[in-house]
Amino acid sequence: MRRSKCEREHLTITPSKPRGATVIDVAKRAGVSPMTVSRVINGSTSVRDETRKAVKDAIRELNYTPNVAARALVTSQEIRLGVIYSNPSAAFMHDFLIGVYEEASVLGAQLFLLGGQDGRPPPPDAIDRLIASGIGGVLMAPPMGESRAVRDPISLAKLPMAVVGGPARDAISVRIDDRAAAYDMTQHLIALGHRRIGFIIGNPSQSASEERLAGFDQAVREAGGVETVLVQGDFTYMSGLVAGEQLLDMAKPPTAIFASSDDMAAAVVSVAHRRHMSVPDDLTVVGFDDTSAAVTLWPPLTTIRQPVRALAAEALRLLIQEVKSSRKGSKTRHPKCVFAHELIERQSTAPVTG
Repeated sequence: MRRSKCEREHLTITPSKPRGATVIDVAKRAGVSPMTVSRVINGSTSVRDETRKAVKDAIRELNYTPNVAARALVTSQEIRLGVIYSNPSAAFMHDFLIGVYEEASVLGAQLFLLGGQDGRPPPPDAIDRLIASGIGGVLMAPPMGESRAVRDPISLAKLPMAVVGGPARDAISVRIDDRAAAYDMTQHLIALGHRRIGFIIGNPSQSASEERLAGFDQAVREAGGVETVLVQGDFTYMSGLVAGEQLLDMAKPPTAIFASSDDMAAAVVSVAHRRHMSVPDDLTVVGFDDTSAAVTLWPPLTTIRQPVRALAAEALRLLIQEVKSSRKGSKTRHPKCVFAHELIERQSTAPVTG
């Protein structure tokens, strides 16, 4: 697993430690909302005694340690942030929003959510209303960070921005190295003996799609003797169904298919099952993201894990720092952070036989 890095002064993000209890876990155990847990942690007097006791009992039982250092970032001045999202993958967005919400609960930030549909930006008037609501900054889930329709009005309003999952010159950027991750996965398939590999490209409007394809191409060129077939997708399950049919309809279909997202990979597995093919005995299938989609089917997917919750939480934390700095008149730094990825092997891959 590659080390993570954050391109800002005197700071490197190291790979995440195993996940401990979170505010969400405490809230579930106590039977209250995450915001109530946050109020108890912050010593609010507006919580009933019995509720306070339930929360403290849950904290003790789960051995939860509040992030005191992170909470110290927030002053008495309220932090109000917009979160703009429009990602067709429900599994990805679930992890993203949990990461954002957990961090906001700890830091005491107030969130205003604005969603688009099927990867399209929200209407311009909705973005204008969000900006006019008095927010101090905006966090964007992929692919919104690459949409001019979203970014231009925010830039015009001179609001701090944080982008998850893509590069950004004029905003905080928190992501993984998509090219290196796809390169690692392709090398893994080649090491298993696969020499006919199908690749399903992600949404052409997103830089992550281009980077993952570039990593795939690099590994194939270096190996030599590998036949490839490229099919266009858009990160959705439906596009994975279409791409899977195209690849498996070939006179000489691939022995392995690398889909640029878990949703598309899950769709390929479904297509294979409908054709009475065994995964992985007849066909190896791998994905990307390690969302819940990777483990809610049989066989569970070998995939690239990008820590979506951690990416979202770090982006929110950095955005709050930048909002505070801008209020003090400090120079904006726009940190660029690259987190570690990990290749997770499960039961959807096997060496070539025959």
